[in-house]
Amino acid sequence: MNESLLMIFRVLTVLSVALLVVGIVKPEWIRFGQKQPGRPTIIAIAVSLLVIGLSGSGVIQPVGKNNAEAVKPGNILSETVYAGSIDTRQCDSGRKSGHAGASNDEQAPTGIRYMVKTPANYNATIAHPLLMVYAPARTNRHESENFVSLTQEATAAGFIVAYADHRAMSPDTIEKLAEIPGLIEKKWCVDHKRIFLTGHSDGGTTAMAIAFINGTKHIPAAIAPSAMGIRGEDLKAYHCPNPLPVMLLHSSQDSLFPGYGNEAIQWWAACNGCNASPPVKDADGCVTYRGCKNNATTRYCEGTGSHTTWPGSNKAIIEFFRGSQDLR
Repeated sequence: MNESLLMIFRVLTVLSVALLVVGIVKPEWIRFGQKQPGRPTIIAIAVSLLVIGLSGSGVIQPVGKNNAEAVKPGNILSETVYAGSIDTRQCDSGRKSGHAGASNDEQAPTGIRYMVKTPANYNATIAHPLLMVYAPARTNRHESENFVSLTQEATAAGFIVAYADHRAMSPDTIEKLAEIPGLIEKKWCVDHKRIFLTGHSDGGTTAMAIAFINGTKHIPAAIAPSAMGIRGEDLKAYHCPNPLPVMLLHSSQDSLFPGYGNEAIQWWAACNGCNASPPVKDADGCVTYRGCKNNATTRYCEGTGSHTTWPGSNKAIIEFFRGSQDLR
């Protein structure tokens, strides 16, 4: 729910309680113009407002509803199929305190809040890939999850998925947001060689910047930023990181960051040492550069929505991350 709307319902709840108390103790204090309602009327109004406030803030649920029904289908936790292998990284039993399911109110030492979702049948001894989702501007972790709806598909594929609140963009903010995957790894069984980053708009900018800024570029094994606000001219100031699987998603109708995706993918293709020949168009409409060093997949997917539209390529994003190999 929008934070401002939630605050309105909370204020309404407090005011309704105050009205109820006054209606019981001092009903003569309540007047509407020249009319003074009786105690029963005041109490009835106060109770009605209290119910509205509590329902709106989520404290009580309407009849016939439950929490499961209130969750968007894309946000439901899925079970995954664990395919054991001698190459699967392990965690010692009982060493990690993170529990299965949803942990919605984690907080970094810097004050940034985030939430962590595991597969429903989370096995705390098997190291999981981590999908870190960074939020668009003025969006909290819950709104970001609703926006991208990656939880169900990610957990079904065996990922732990995490969502962080948005913070105003700055180099310092990006470094603080980059610390969150490490915090998650301390509590949950995460394979630190399979940390993947995505996000939209400011979230896409964060995911991409972490991948080339000194001090953080060692973190991701692959990135799939969407609608990021980094121009080709901006990237000239940075040294290329080691070859990294990259899937950029941008829209030809993005009026806020027009053409940024095309500029950025050319920089990444050069950094990844891909062939100078034109990229090959794939069946899904994306283009893939060929001959990249260390087989670092380099893809560009261009949509036609507005800047505020998530591309909706969730299955392709998950498959891209599943197929990405650690090249560090």
